[in-house]
Amino acid sequence: MAQHDFINKKPNNRKKQPPPKKPFPVLLVIVAILLVAGFSFGLWYVKTNADPKLVEQQANPMPAKVKEQLAKPRPPEFIKEIKEHEIQVEVREIEQKGPYVMQCGSFRTHGQAETLKAKIAFAGLIAEIRETTGTNGVWYKVRLGPYKTKRLAESDKNKLKRSKITGCGIWNWT
Repeated sequence: MAQHDFINKKPNNRKKQPPPKKPFPVLLVIVAILLVAGFSFGLWYVKTNADPKLVEQQANPMPAKVKEQLAKPRPPEFIKEIKEHEIQVEVREIEQKGPYVMQCGSFRTHGQAETLKAKIAFAGLIAEIRETTGTNGVWYKVRLGPYKTKRLAESDKNKLKRSKITGCGIWNWT
């Protein structure tokens, strides 16, 4: 099969013919003229056949005299009674069970306890490390508190959870 040289090939001597002209859209022009004429006639018809009283009423919906005659509505009697009524409530004192302490970790090495204490400090709370000696040896406990109520301890526990420090327990401090 012979190879063809398309790059150096000279174009044919075809004469380019201009594209055929599109016919004038007579039907489209007639439809547009009819729509504009119908809209104009509609506006003229509405303007000439409008009731002058209704037009005036729409232009000024409420005269000034009528506005003055309208008074503010009176509130019902029971609303006044509710405002003046007093309610007696008996408030019981909630019994406090004692101060609370929150323990966030217990470690064998002091370095691990210091690391957790630093993370808690970055959360905005102050922790302390307590060294305790038990039957298993020396433990370093990271604690927060004391708290007067358990609600305050829970608030700090939630703050620690937002800082991704979990595993803290709230204990009754005796």
